[in-house]
Amino acid sequence: MERLRRERGIRQEDLAQAVGVSRQTVISLEKGKYNPSLSLAFRLARYFGLPIEQIFDDSEERIP
Repeated sequence: MERLRRERGIRQEDLAQAVGVSRQTVISLEKGKYNPSLSLAFRLARYFGLPIEQIFDDSEERIP
């Protein structure tokens, strides 16, 4: 998500405000220390205009 945000020239503060979370939440998401709720994942997907799968990598949590 950080790469996507930076490519689009979006500040963490602006992203946080747009999706209704704190800047600290954005930082935690970008560092992989926090998994978003389904609601937040959808808000971020709508904000970026992308499917959730293109924003978040769930490869470590795949079910065989």
